[in-house]
Amino acid sequence: MLSFVLRIGWMWPRRPFRGRWSPVLLSPVILTVVIASLAFSTPKEVAFSRLLAAMPALAASIWPALPTVALGAVCVVIMIGLSLVYPDLGPWYTVGAIAAVTVAAAYACHVRIQREQALVQLRLVAEAAQKVLLRPLPRRVGCIEIESMYVAAAAQARIGGDFYEAVSTPYGVRLIIGDVRGKGLPAVGAAAAVVNCFREAAYDEPTLEGIVHRLDVSSTRHSCTLPTHELLEQFTTVALAEFPHQGGRIKLLNCGHPPPLLLRHGKLHVLNPTAASPMLNLAALIGTGYITDAMVCCSGDQLLFYTDGVIESRNSRGEFFPLQDWLRRQNSAAPRELLDTLHRDLLQHSGGELHDDVAALAVCVHDGSTGEAA
Repeated sequence: MLSFVLRIGWMWPRRPFRGRWSPVLLSPVILTVVIASLAFSTPKEVAFSRLLAAMPALAASIWPALPTVALGAVCVVIMIGLSLVYPDLGPWYTVGAIAAVTVAAAYACHVRIQREQALVQLRLVAEAAQKVLLRPLPRRVGCIEIESMYVAAAAQARIGGDFYEAVSTPYGVRLIIGDVRGKGLPAVGAAAAVVNCFREAAYDEPTLEGIVHRLDVSSTRHSCTLPTHELLEQFTTVALAEFPHQGGRIKLLNCGHPPPLLLRHGKLHVLNPTAASPMLNLAALIGTGYITDAMVCCSGDQLLFYTDGVIESRNSRGEFFPLQDWLRRQNSAAPRELLDTLHRDLLQHSGGELHDDVAALAVCVHDGSTGEAA
């Protein structure tokens, strides 16, 4: 019986089982053998054979339709064999139940496979969208080494409202990290509008203020396409940085985003802006007073840019992730190692489940000039 069902499974064109058998996948066959053995070895009054009607339903949850039908047919054959051993067993009610369950299970299996295939296609589309929105960053640009991390809150998700980008321009290496307030596809669309605008404006605009102004215009235009009830949450926080190609003063512009952290010679500096700049989509309400700060960078400086999903991650006691204390303990970590450790410790802190998307950029300055943080 086992070889018969296996052969039927291998003949199935869409769901080949060859090389994929495991105890879980074999469980319908194993249980069928056990029930059949008990049915033949126990008195007919015990009626273990009635459990055979459940086997096609179990198979439908993990097998394609054709092997499910084959298992149902095997169960019918077992019942016919029992009727020969126990002539007065009266197996036809059980045979009818097996046939009905097999037909229903085959249909349910067909529907399940169709939904699985649709889900696979959606995941492929999401992965393609992620590669456009969050494309891989170059590991070394000019005088900086940079690594990125993005973790979706839901295990099945691929993209969300957090975003980042870094480009090499005539003005230096410019990077952005941001977070769109809101959920679902509107947040993804708003993030894409900001990232695509940044990729163009970073090459054209001589100042970070000019870049942010264009980002605000692009974000506002995108918001005009949304329904009115979704506009209340549609604003975006961003942090921009500019690293000169030959080292020197780093420029920072923060529009309501969590402040970057600088680790220099074991000392942690929180790079708070000297004055608040408006978040995207809010400039029309509170003005366009964008403020750019500057600081002298040193060789070996480590900077961490992140979204609020990092610092708002809670443990079982409701305590936030202590990012600043954590970063002080990572003095010699390379950018990739730093982000891998951050990811691991965030999951450990939150009990293995993140409730918000997390994005981070780790930057290490290799050839900057010497000086003190401004």
